[in-house]
Amino acid sequence: MFIFATIITLVILQRIVELQIAKRNEQRMIRLGAYEVGASHYPFMIAMHISFFISLILEVVFFERTLSPLFSYLLVFFLLVQALRIWCLRSLGIFWNTKIIVLPGARVVKKGPYHYLRHPNYLVVCCEIFLLPVMFQAYATALLFTVLNTIMLFVRIPLEEKALLEAYEQTEFNEITEK
Repeated sequence: MFIFATIITLVILQRIVELQIAKRNEQRMIRLGAYEVGASHYPFMIAMHISFFISLILEVVFFERTLSPLFSYLLVFFLLVQALRIWCLRSLGIFWNTKIIVLPGARVVKKGPYHYLRHPNYLVVCCEIFLLPVMFQAYATALLFTVLNTIMLFVRIPLEEKALLEAYEQTEFNEITEK
């Protein structure tokens, strides 16, 4: 139980720090002329992530889940996923956010992991939502939130793609008409 409490505490603290970074990035982007897209789904996404942690804690504590027999391997994979998360945040810089914040005229970031994958941060989230519960044999949480997160991404990714495309097309149109 000590290992679970330590890991879950560290992950929750990491999320709190990430929310602070996201808020700071949002404020900076808004000052530069950015705007938010898809705000209506954001509360559901937050509720899903909070519910994930509650479900994980309840399943592990009340059903007395223990470490997976593959815990060591899963932990290594989880730590590699965390390294990818940090790489994503650093690569996006002020563009990284938990919300969809679009800055007209900005080019899509294609450095770091974004050079290889369109949405590596979403891959990180998918891996975490599956790995963290499986590390502690909380299979119900792993299954339920993998499904819920997939549904959320089917909403979020098209919204993000459409917003980025519209911002890019608008910028391109303005550049053509200004010439």
